[in-house]
This record gives sequence, C-alpha cells and structure tokens, in this order.
Amino acid sequence: MRGLFPQGRNNEQARGMGRLVLLPLMFVMALAFAVAAPLGAEAQASRYAALVIDYSTGKVLFERHADERRYPASLTKMMTLYMTFEALESGKLKFDQQLPVSQRAAGMSPSKLGIPAGKTIKVRDAIYALITRSANDMAVVLAEAQGGTEIKFAQMMTERAHKLGMKNTSFRNASGLPNRGQVSTARDMAQLAVRLMRDYPQYYDMFKVRSFTYAGRTYVNHNRLLGNYEGTDGIKTGYIRASGFNLVASAKRGQHRLIGVVFGGQTAASRDEHMMDLLEASFVEIDQIRVANAVPVPSRKPRLDNPPPVAVADAGTTKLAEEEALAQGDASDLAAARDLWGVQVGAFTQEGPARAALTSAQKLAPKLLQSAQLFIERARPDQKPLYRARLLGLSEKEARRACDTLKTKKMACVPVPPDAIVSVASLPN
Repeated sequence: MRGLFPQGRNNEQARGMGRLVLLPLMFVMALAFAVAAPLGAEAQASRYAALVIDYSTGKVLFERHADERRYPASLTKMMTLYMTFEALESGKLKFDQQLPVSQRAAGMSPSKLGIPAGKTIKVRDAIYALITRSANDMAVVLAEAQGGTEIKFAQMMTERAHKLGMKNTSFRNASGLPNRGQVSTARDMAQLAVRLMRDYPQYYDMFKVRSFTYAGRTYVNHNRLLGNYEGTDGIKTGYIRASGFNLVASAKRGQHRLIGVVFGGQTAASRDEHMMDLLEASFVEIDQIRVANAVPVPSRKPRLDNPPPVAVADAGTTKLAEEEALAQGDASDLAAARDLWGVQVGAFTQEGPARAALTSAQKLAPKLLQSAQLFIERARPDQKPLYRARLLGLSEKEARRACDTLKTKKMACVPVPPDAIVSVASLPN
C-alpha cells in the first residue's frame, strides 16, 4: 500500500519510548482499517470498491463501497462460466462438444483467441480461454451456444444472477466489454465466487490453471496472484477504461479460505498489491483470533514488574481521549504521528495477548521497534472486544523492514500507512 502524504517529518519527540498517545475516535477507526487502505489517490475515486469475506462463515473482514454499483469488466465472465458449468451439469453442453465460431464472435475486440468465423472450438478449450486469456470471442461462442444470441444470453445471466442473490447486478453481454447498463458490486461478485465454488467444485479447479495452450500458442493466466501469493487458487481479473483494473481472488491457508474483491485499480500491479495487502491483513486477523481463543485465560492477572506503557483506546471514550491528550500535552505528538507509519502484529480477543505481542515484536526487531509507540485499539465495543496490537511512529521504510524482520521470525506483521489516518483525524470536531 502506498502513502498519500509526504515522508518529511519531525518525529523525534513523537517516538519516545513508552510515550502515551490517546487518539480520537475517528483516528482510531481509520487506523483500524489503514492496513487495508485503498490504492493511493484512488481511495476517493468513484470506481473504487473492495470487499474481503471468510468463505466458510460469510463474515465480512473488510469492505469499502461494497454495495456501490461498478463496471465489472471481465469479471462478467465469471457469470458466463457459471452458466456454462450449469449447462455442463445438466447435460446441455459437453466438454468435448464442438461449438461454432460466428461472425459476431470472430469480430469481437481483444482479448481474444482470434479463431476465424466458421471454425469450431471445444467447450473445454473455450472455458480455459475465458479463464486465462479472458477471450471475448470465446465468451460470445459460449453465450450463443446457450442463449442463441448474446443479448438473450445476457438476459439469462441477469435473471440467474438475481436468483443467486446478486440483486445489484445487470448484464448486457457475456464478455464485460463496455456497456453503461452492465453493472455489479463487490458484494455481488463475492457472492458469485462463493457460488462457483460451492455449486461447481468439480469445475472450480479450472481457475487454478496458470497457462493454457491452444493451436500451438500458450496463454498465461492474467491472475498474477497465482504462484505469487500463498494460497491463491483463482479466480478472475477484469479491465476496461471505465472500470479500472478489477480482481476477484480466492486464497486458502489452513482451514481458512478468503475471497477478496477489488474494483478500480490504477494499474494491474497496484491492484494486485492492494489485494494481497487486504488478504494478508485479513489472514492475520482471523489467525490471531483463532490463536488467542485457544489460549487458556489465567485465573489471576499475572503480575508485571515493569509493564510496558501501552496506550489503549476505546471507541466508547472518544471525547475523554481527546481531552486527556490535550491535557497531557500530546497534541504535538498526535500531529507528528499523522505523517508516520506503524505496524500491526495481531488482533486478539484479550488484552493480555495483545500486550505480549507488542513486547515480543520489540524483542524480535529491537533496532527498528524499540522506540516505537505501543498502541492497543479496543474495537467492537458492542460485541466481544477485539484488541489490535500496533507499534506506531515509524517511517514507511522502518515499518516495511520491521515486518520483513518479524515475518522471518514467524511473527505476523502488516505495515500500517498514514493515508486514512491523517485524512480522517484532521476532520474538525
């Protein structure tokens, strides 16, 4: 993730060991999500949206504009494939069945396989062409085979999508090429990904393929998270000028599978990086919750001879936190912190493990973290509390180096940039 704000800073006072920093509510809430800050300046762009969910439970781990309508671009092909898998399951299509390439299909704009009109292609090859090459001509071939015309098939797609619960989605074609009426949402696309996996697990594995060879030419899957991000097993990329770079991704680690959706990336690379940041932060959180829940609660609070000074901010004491910060002369520290980064080393259901994680992090990376400000955010005041352990007051370079160091020592760590922190914290009271 990239920061929006200048790296120039005056942070010597802000980085004193054990300095107590009490943050206002909006600052805290922004910090809670800063680990998943949007793609730089695109955070304010109308085409940006993102969502991360736990596949098994449906729990939302992160969302931004998840119900706002966006252009899906080639994510549309996920629905084309869902319909195709349905046809295979019912026997209306067969993998080795030869489908004709119409004049309309052959005339589609790239990406495409470029098969001439009048030729045929097997259903299996057309599917792989959609998954890897995102071939628009093959989307039309599959559409015409099922609906007679692409327009009719798009109507079928929309009707089926609504039955799947994708109420904010409307399709006008099978490929995702530009059409003002072709819209969806991050939540709807996540729902579609879930249904692809649950309804057709025997076909979903096709999304794992990294390359596809046809007529002597090999096409590499556009989903570059495959092989580059641990646990990734699909599913689809998309791009048109109006949408930006889109991606739906699935990654599984241990017992947890996450589904992430990003709309509106500025580049394919920044979109991929953002998706990896979102997934990594979510994996860290659910894993730390699992570990924390497995740790027995001590019958008595352990005695600490020299407990580290840690700021604990509660969403229910916002005004008090602001007043205390001013009374203790911490306003300058807060202002300085606006240009600084931090790291998150876990999210726990008890405060004790969060404190322990902060201490461990400092011991594992003393040169980088010994002078950092220790901070615990107490989130979810209306539910079972969640304590996020963070070390603040770092430069971007220090934060990234600290996480690299901690990860080599088997400790979870995610850099926390100042983007959302500053923009929200600076709002008038």
